[in-house]
Amino acid sequence: MVADAFSHVRTWVFDLDNTLYPPAVRLFDQIDRRMTDFVMRTLNLSRSEADFLRKRYWRDYGTTLAGLMMHHGIDPAPYLVEVHAIDFSVLSPDPALRAGIARLPGRRVVYTNGSAPYARRVIEARGLGGLFDAVYGVEDAGFHPKPQPEAFDAVFAADGLDPRSAAMFEDDPRNLRVPHALGMRTVHVAPEALPEAEAAHIHHHTGDLGGFLHRL
Repeated sequence: MVADAFSHVRTWVFDLDNTLYPPAVRLFDQIDRRMTDFVMRTLNLSRSEADFLRKRYWRDYGTTLAGLMMHHGIDPAPYLVEVHAIDFSVLSPDPALRAGIARLPGRRVVYTNGSAPYARRVIEARGLGGLFDAVYGVEDAGFHPKPQPEAFDAVFAADGLDPRSAAMFEDDPRNLRVPHALGMRTVHVAPEALPEAEAAHIHHHTGDLGGFLHRL
């Protein structure tokens, strides 16, 4: 049974974007556009150049912000405020997901490469308020993004969690490599599973997080 694989888990770590809400709502499309606008204005680039750079930095560093800080000395604070000033009305409460999370024993944590204030707004819009013991954003990792090991080290140390008794739920498979290496139970939350040859660091896959949690 799937539940047996999680019987030791006492800390449940959830990514935010495209994990605690389905990617079909396309919330992150708004953030992508605002990131491209920020890069265009700040670096004086065309839209196509800015969009290319946004994607390249995300691919190479885990977040566009990490590349902007490394190569252009961008101040992260105003950037995070600007790119997360979006319309949350596309999100709706998910009672089944709420019930599934509420049943989990131990600590429940959200850890995102976005900002913590943004994460709290998403949590509220999804009807998940009051469920989580802690919410960590990229600022809590010293602006090191997942999948960098330093990011996990900072957040897990701040939370005091033991990875050997924890599970990580995440839509980006890159961000499950370090948790797997640390001894966490890893769950890839996405519409499609990775090919088996690319999924050695993934214990479970689900396209329905609420349904998966109810099986635990």
